[in-house]
Amino acid sequence: MPSTTWERIKEDVRVVFDRDPAARSTLEILLTYPGVHALFFYRVAHWLWRRDAKLLARFLSNVGRFFTGIDIHPGATIGRRLFIDHGMGTVIGETTDIADDVTLYQGVTLGGTSLNKGKRHPTIEDHVVITTGATVLGPVTIGSRSRIGAGSVVIHAVPPDATVVGIPGRVVRRDGFARTPGLELVDLDHGDLPDPVARAISILVSHVEKLERTLEEHLARTQGAADQRPSPDDEDLERVKAFLSEG
Repeated sequence: MPSTTWERIKEDVRVVFDRDPAARSTLEILLTYPGVHALFFYRVAHWLWRRDAKLLARFLSNVGRFFTGIDIHPGATIGRRLFIDHGMGTVIGETTDIADDVTLYQGVTLGGTSLNKGKRHPTIEDHVVITTGATVLGPVTIGSRSRIGAGSVVIHAVPPDATVVGIPGRVVRRDGFARTPGLELVDLDHGDLPDPVARAISILVSHVEKLERTLEEHLARTQGAADQRPSPDDEDLERVKAFLSEG
């Protein structure tokens, strides 16, 4: 294999130190990180795939899936410094394009929705984070620096600097990252994702409470006005008194 392939493999190992605080040594990464193992199998299989040794490439890819639980098609195009954290159940389809500094968590699916031979899998741009159990389907583009929330299903293109949650995925935040010129940005704080459903329920609860207060105030005013009006019996008594005084 050419030196560029080995350089990519070395980067795949080094990037773990940047994005996983649990990593303690290079030997530990080489022995115990299935995401690194899966990328090693992919890099070699992809090299074979591009040289038309497709059967051997698919066989090697299948061996990698058996040992790691991560299924990466050798025809996929993966850039530099991809980090697959844990990775069990992750699937990357044949026509997927992944740019640089992307992070994938376990159970992520980059799948297709068409039986056509052309482009049918997603394009993932730089610095994207796709969290646990998320699914991106079809030839859609996920813009740079976007985050896909856990369990989301994305079937439409996502603009850059967006946060997407839900089924189907909806953009709930734009430009949510602090940017520093010249600094490579990988935002792993995916635990702080907005919850649009909880927000909608909170707004409804606040509205109901406001309506209840308004109704209580209206009833109190109505009751006070009723208490101030004389009752029918009091009016009859006053008329009797007036008649007797006239007599």
